[in-house]
Amino acid sequence: MFEFHELPITITLTEECLGMSPSDPDIYDAYIGSKAPDAMTREEEVAALGVQEVIEQGKTIFHRMPDGTPFIYGYQIRGFLKDSIGLLRRAPKTESSKVKAYKKIVDGMLMVKERQIPIRIPREGAVGQCQRPLRIDGPTGSRTALANSETVPAGSTMDVTILMLDKALEPLVVECLDYGAWHGLGQWRNSGKGTFTWAKRR
Repeated sequence: MFEFHELPITITLTEECLGMSPSDPDIYDAYIGSKAPDAMTREEEVAALGVQEVIEQGKTIFHRMPDGTPFIYGYQIRGFLKDSIGLLRRAPKTESSKVKAYKKIVDGMLMVKERQIPIRIPREGAVGQCQRPLRIDGPTGSRTALANSETVPAGSTMDVTILMLDKALEPLVVECLDYGAWHGLGQWRNSGKGTFTWAKRR
C-alpha cells in the first residue's frame, strides 16, 4: 500500500487575492452562445444590459462555506504548483528545471488533503472588489474589456496540507511555495496580486 508524505502549511497573503471562480455557473454555455453568428457584439451587449450587469456576469468570486466564510478548492493549489513549476523550469539550477513531464508529476504525485480550504480574513478586513480594464489582442485587433473580481485582503490565512507520494518531491514543492512571494494565487497574478508567505504547521 502506498503512503503519502504530508506537508502541513499555513499560507499568509501579503497582497490581496482575487477570486478565481466564475460567478455565473453557466458562464461556459454563455461564452459558447456568444460565438453564435447572430450573437450581440460586446458593445451591443453593454448597451442592452447596462455596464454593471455585464461586469457582474464576468465577475470571479470566492465560493462560500455554509457560514459565509470564503474558500478555495484544493485543486486551485495544485494549479498554482503546476503553473509555478512551468515557469521555474526555465530557470537553470532550480528544482523545477530537473523535472520532466511536470504536469503528470503534479497530477499523479502531488495532492491536497483538503477539498475546501477556508480563508481566515483578519478582523479588520473584509471581502472587497477589484475592477480593472483588460486589453485583449485578437485576430480582429485590440479591444478593452472590464474585469471584476471579489478580493480577500492581505493578512488572510489558509491552512493547506500538501500530500506527496514521494518525499523526494518536497524540495520541489518548497521551491514553488517560496516562489509564491513573487507569483501568487488567484486572478491578475502578473500584477503582484495574491502573493504570500508560508510556514510549516505543527
